[in-house]
Amino acid sequence: MKNFKFQAPTKIIFGKGAEDSVGKEAKKFGKTVLLHYGTGSIKQYGLYDKVISSLKEEGMEIVELGGVLPNPRLGPVKEGIALCREKKVDLILAVGGGSVIDSAKAIGIGVPYAGDVWDFFTGKSKVKETLPLGVVLTIPAAGSEVSADSVITNEEGWYKKAMGFEVMRPKFSILNPELTFTLSKKQTTIGVSDIITHVLERYFTREKNVELTDRLSEATLKTVINNVRISIQKPQDYSSRAEIMWSGSVAHNSLLETGRAADWASHLIEHELSAIYDIAHGEGLAIIFPAWMKYVYKLNIERFAQFASRVWNVNVYFNDLEKVALEGIKNFEDFLKEIGLPARLEQIDIHADRLEEMASKCTEGGPIGEFMKLEYQDVLNIYKLAL
Repeated sequence: MKNFKFQAPTKIIFGKGAEDSVGKEAKKFGKTVLLHYGTGSIKQYGLYDKVISSLKEEGMEIVELGGVLPNPRLGPVKEGIALCREKKVDLILAVGGGSVIDSAKAIGIGVPYAGDVWDFFTGKSKVKETLPLGVVLTIPAAGSEVSADSVITNEEGWYKKAMGFEVMRPKFSILNPELTFTLSKKQTTIGVSDIITHVLERYFTREKNVELTDRLSEATLKTVINNVRISIQKPQDYSSRAEIMWSGSVAHNSLLETGRAADWASHLIEHELSAIYDIAHGEGLAIIFPAWMKYVYKLNIERFAQFASRVWNVNVYFNDLEKVALEGIKNFEDFLKEIGLPARLEQIDIHADRLEEMASKCTEGGPIGEFMKLEYQDVLNIYKLAL
């Protein structure tokens, strides 16, 4: 087990009606709030009115910036930075899913910074301060409500970059599973794909003697697998929605990374897909992650066999662990298909014409991944496996 530092300072307010407390929580950080949200669903389902009412009850001044798209863009982030400076905003409140929260984080770090906020995403500068951030979560998926990370797409060249600093973690996050009752099957399953792969990016390690973190990861995976099946059949089942929502936060608050180095190669490989083709991140991950597994599993067959046995209940044949490992990968793929996610790039109309471009962009800063260092040709091979 590696040495580690762990902190998860975000205050979680979880449960039915939790969003009613947003005004009281927000007021602790100032008087003027930027209300940041997506393309209108929070207005359609009444959440917008509840948030506005709660903020006004506490006497807060509200500045609004909506219109955040999936795979959030740099342009609106810069618009938000200018707006916060003009209106002297004290706090950003993100109401939505991961895209809204990531956009809010980027705005928050950009406000006190004299340079271009994109500097943080290219590694030219480090984040030292930010506006405080609060969250009302509507889509369990990205885990951004508890993480220190943000992912933004730059429209110039369509580069999608991730970065993170501890100061970026939200001050508070409000999680009411009832707010997810209106999610479609596709939104639910894409979110689950994101949650599962957040766990797997940390689970597949070559580090030994990390049993507790392994067991916590396996429990999170089994919880999500069991409960998404219920949510698909019963979209307004509170218990299953609650399990998924809490699992999404646990998957990405860094707890499941303790004692090991996370990989993140599959996420980086997928970022090129969603940057160029604007697909949902979780949809791309459902295709890329199994392809990555098939490409690297021989480096640590024992760990893949453990995954097969503990998560998918595959019988262990000690004289043929490769068979066990491959059966586990197949079971994972079959599960993703079962819940309606695509298994191949061509199913979502992505073909071979830009694979070299994506592999080149993915590795332009050098090899990626921790489980196996992936060069350009490795990434290209994984794209081809995913076709």
